[in-house]
Order: sequence, then C-alpha cells, then structure tokens
Amino acid sequence: MNNITKICCIGAGYVGGPTMAVIAKKCPHIKVTVVDLNEQRIAAWNDPDVSNIPVYEPGLSEVVAEARGRNLFFSTDVESAIDEAEMIFISVNTPTKTYGAGKGQAADLKWIELCARQIARVAKDNKIIVEKSTLPVRTASAIKDILQHTGNGSQFQILSNPEFLAEGTAMEDLDAPDRVLIGGDSTAEGQNAVQALVDVYANWIPRERILTTNVWSSELSKLTANAFLAQRVSSINSLTELCEKTEANISEVAKAIGTDSRIGPKFLKASVGFGGSCFQKDILNLVYIAKSYGLDEVADYWEQVIIMNDHQKRRFANRIIKNLYNTVNGKKITFLGWAFKKDTNDTREAASIYVADHLLHEQADIAVFDPKVQAPQVYADLDYLRTREPAENKSGVTVVTDPYEACKGAHAIAILTEWDEFKGYDWQKIYDSMLKPAKVFDGRNLLDAAKLQEIGFQVWSIGSSI
Repeated sequence: MNNITKICCIGAGYVGGPTMAVIAKKCPHIKVTVVDLNEQRIAAWNDPDVSNIPVYEPGLSEVVAEARGRNLFFSTDVESAIDEAEMIFISVNTPTKTYGAGKGQAADLKWIELCARQIARVAKDNKIIVEKSTLPVRTASAIKDILQHTGNGSQFQILSNPEFLAEGTAMEDLDAPDRVLIGGDSTAEGQNAVQALVDVYANWIPRERILTTNVWSSELSKLTANAFLAQRVSSINSLTELCEKTEANISEVAKAIGTDSRIGPKFLKASVGFGGSCFQKDILNLVYIAKSYGLDEVADYWEQVIIMNDHQKRRFANRIIKNLYNTVNGKKITFLGWAFKKDTNDTREAASIYVADHLLHEQADIAVFDPKVQAPQVYADLDYLRTREPAENKSGVTVVTDPYEACKGAHAIAILTEWDEFKGYDWQKIYDSMLKPAKVFDGRNLLDAAKLQEIGFQVWSIGSSI
C-alpha cells in the first residue's frame, strides 16, 4: 500500500487547491485529482487563463499551469475520483456552528460527515483517509465510526495531517515547511498508512521535518498552534490602547520586545485585529472542547483572545466615528483593503467586514477598493452577518475598481489590509481629491504618517499617539 500513485482531494478551496498543486508538481508520478461539487469553482480552476483560478496566492498560478492536465486534474466527478484513489484528502469547510448545541463555538462537521458517508458508499477497496481540514480533536474517531460500519469489507486508515499554511505565503510554506505533522493509529496498519503519507512528502521535504504522532496529538497541535499565534496578536493589540494614552509607540514597543530571543519578532504587528478562516474558529473550538470537559478556567483563558480581537475591531470603528465629529451619517469613508491580509483574496473573518458593519449601523457611505477582492464577495461577507437586508448593504457600500476613484470626495480613508501597493500611491493626488480636513485611519501601521502629515492629512495610526 505504501507506493501511492493516485490521490484525490475533496474540496477545492484555499487548502486543497494549493496543497494538491504542490504535491502534483513535486510528485509527477502521482495522479492528483481535486474534486468539488461547486461547478463554478471547478470551472475557474480549469480556466485556460491561469490568472483566473479562484484562489489568489503568489506563485500558485505558475504551479497550476505546469501540472494541470499532466498529473493535476480538477473535476466535479467526486465518485470516480474517490473510487480510483488510494489516498483521499478531506479538505472541506468546517465553519463555526451558527445553530443548535455549541452554536458560536463548536465546529460544524456537516461537510466532513457527508464526505465520510460518500467515501463509505463509493469505496470498493482499502483507502487511506487524510484529514486536511482544520478540525476539532477526535474528529478522526467520528470519521472512523462512519467508515467502519459500511459493511462492504473495505479497510480504512484515518490520518490527521493538519495544514500550517499562512495565506499570502502558502506556496513558500508548502515548498519548504517548518514541519509536516502526520498523526495515525499505533497499530501496524495505522503505521503503514502513516509511512505511505510520509513517503509522499519525502519527495521534497527532509525526513527530519516530518513529525509523526498519534491522531489526537496531531489534531490538538493544529488548534494549539493557531491559538498561540492569535494570542500573540491579541496580546500586542491589547497594548495599542495603552500606547495611545501614554504616548508610547506600539511599533517601538514591538521591536524592543521582539529582539528578546525568548519572545521573537513574529506576530507582533499591531493591527485592527486578526482575521482568516483559522484563528477565530480554532480558538472557539478549543474553548468549546475545554468547556465540554468542564475546564471552565481553560476555556475563559482562551476566550479572552477572541474578546480582545473583537474589541480592537470595534475600537477602530469607534475611533473613525469620534474623529468625524461623532457622526458618519451620509459621510463617505473609503476602505483600502477588504481581504483579511495582503497577498490573498480570502476574506473570511476579515476585520474589514466588522468595521464596515459597525459604520453601516451609523449610516455611513462606504467605498471599498481591494486589488484582489471582487464586489460579489464584499456583499456576500456583509450579508452573511444577517444584520440587515442585502438591499441595505448594497445601498450603503460601493465597491470600486480604481483606488483614486474610491478616495475621491471621501471624508476619511481607512487602511484595512496591508497591501504593499497602497504605500506607492500618489497620496498628494488622493489628498487633493478628498474633502478637508482629509483624514487617514491606518489600521495596519502601513503608511508613513509623517509624510502624510506633510501633505496635509490628519493621520491616526493604531498604537500611536500621532
């Protein structure tokens, strides 16, 4: 079983697409098929112009162009792909539940369960199933439970292989990861399956970077890694308010503590708050698991990371309102950036959504420009919150494809994503086109505040008394 030649991945999103593209590139002897029920998404992955693929990630288009049609395929024929694959990655969405028991904290495993049932129905021979989605601890046992009671005699080994990708640098992370983590059963069959996946990664990753554990340790390691990273963001963000009151500068504080080798410089960049599909979801999962075992103090500790993050987004919106003379009613506020971070078109849990929602409550007119996010996504993000009717979101928010047009006639500009191109804009031209006093609220500490002030802008940078 160790010599894998056919892999199938269920789910053509931000994890499945890039991961499978890199496996296909590095392992030309393995046929890799990515399947998804979303016909529109698969059509986009198959677009002859690779710049139109649905996931924007630097370097991804080139890898897809190289491997697609050779040993990388995108299809809606889920059953055929499951049938012929020896190894099946499950990479479907596991959002936080919005209903029922565990609402707002537990992961919704509906799609995972549907995958398991479909595999159970279709599979005629032994398969290795690899959890690639971000999942709560002990999901593997649920998948195993479904698969082992299919009655068709096939044997299934369940592995946990969590992804540790950072969007925006996913291709680098896949090419040269810090570590690859594979969890499996301690049985001979389980260890055999682990070895089969180790052998796939060993085509390009040094063996010493491939860690093997039991399934539960692997699943919990993923949640813990994201919780620790998010905790650092909330920790530095909790001090931005103090810096603003005391005339300290958060960038200087971050640099000072980041040079301590025990702390290190990563994830100490103050911002309007973290977003993305993993941090919030994984911490809420950790909170839910802790509570389900009666570990209330543990749950409260991690929940505070989320509370701090929500506070930071609210605080940013309130700062804009306060600086615009306590009313934004009918005022044009331009958002530069909608994605949750630069170099991705992913908007899940982006701070921009919540800041916009807050300002829409106050009757602001919002213009949005993001180099990689299209209008339908912006409206879908706001509609998902269900705080008002879709028609109201449409009338309160205009998505503009030119940054200078977006800023024209604005009372204020809010920087919500740290896209590098924003730094190179003609800020004099932007200033001349705005209503005066022209204000900039830099939620990412991206721009040179002193230079903007020389032009005439009133600037507020997060974590600074400027």
